[in-house]
Amino acid sequence: MALPVLDVDIQAIGQRCQVAHLYLRDSLSATLTHFHPLAARLSTVKHRNPPSFVVFIDPNNSPGARFIHSKVNLTVANILTPTDVPLVVQSFFDHHQAIGRDGHELSLLSVQVTELIDGIFIGCSINHMLADGTSFWHLFNSWSEVFGSNREDHALVPISRPPVIKRWTPAGSDPILTLPFTHEDEFIERPNPPNLRERIFHFSWDSLSKLKAKVNSECNTTEISTLQSLTALVWRCVTRARRLPQRRETTCRLSADNRKRLSPPLPDTYFGNSLHSVRALATAGQLLQDNTGWAAWQLHQAVANYDDKVIKEFVDSWLKSPFVYKISRFFYANCIQIGSSPRYDMYGNKFGLGKGLAVLSGYANKFDGKVTLYPGSEGGGSMDLEICLLPEHMEAFESDKELLGVVAC
Repeated sequence: MALPVLDVDIQAIGQRCQVAHLYLRDSLSATLTHFHPLAARLSTVKHRNPPSFVVFIDPNNSPGARFIHSKVNLTVANILTPTDVPLVVQSFFDHHQAIGRDGHELSLLSVQVTELIDGIFIGCSINHMLADGTSFWHLFNSWSEVFGSNREDHALVPISRPPVIKRWTPAGSDPILTLPFTHEDEFIERPNPPNLRERIFHFSWDSLSKLKAKVNSECNTTEISTLQSLTALVWRCVTRARRLPQRRETTCRLSADNRKRLSPPLPDTYFGNSLHSVRALATAGQLLQDNTGWAAWQLHQAVANYDDKVIKEFVDSWLKSPFVYKISRFFYANCIQIGSSPRYDMYGNKFGLGKGLAVLSGYANKFDGKVTLYPGSEGGGSMDLEICLLPEHMEAFESDKELLGVVAC
């Protein structure tokens, strides 16, 4: 799936914005000399005996990434003032409703720069078959670095953190992975999510610190992190909003980066998809009858137990019986999925236009219970959560007393 990201800046106006979009295009082109797989397309080889598919990046089919400059008669306030994220935001991403399979025809990276009346919106879509969030923000940060170099010949600009392009595969395994399917319909799914409400909730560092202290006190420990504490709170509040029967099982999944968990570890600059999800399970009754600390401890244990052994056991199992992730199969009605990370450098990308005002996302990977993490714009450990819920669930969630005791807005 595409992984769209947004950076908004109110200072980009008039002639300054016109010049900026040309410089954005040229500096992006130079950045892609380091991240060259993104200039290619996907290809598939079909085998008949036995029936199978091999999907790969085709270096002989490299027409380049896509760059679009557009304008819209909207202000920054039109985008950021409404309680819910406006649907028009989705139109600011070129690969709207695309899936990974579309990388055979569509560019693997597309950037759409949209001029607002008083700002600029940079919408990026990247094919999730090539990159995870860590790799995306590595690309985005490198692009900002090249842009800020003020070099006329961008093609010669080095970057401080060159990506490691070589693929990681388990020792002794074949780097060419074969999917044992007879037809593409067996592993291709175009999502059709219901109508959702999408809203940003802000949490200050002060409120998060108090929540973390409370949660650790309830468990008589100091090991539970701020992120685990906040995730536990959201899990409880969403479950309460859904009014699940006490015996109904609910799951909280968190995206986990494999790079540092592998032994030997992969470098932070490894460019690719090196993540999985860890999960905690509970019945609705267990989750809501106990305190937030209990939920946070389940999440803490799930993260603490996710190590090199678990990763390699999963990979070995997958190699023996490959499957392709489908949202309909892995994310169901009683689940919440936590994605992205507040540790990514999202607000250090100024592109000569000043600090961004907000980070939002587009259409991809949205379903009831999807939660996306961002750092707060003021920094200092604050966080923003982009939460997608069915309208009836959001109405109950946004008025939850436990949530309102922590959320800043």
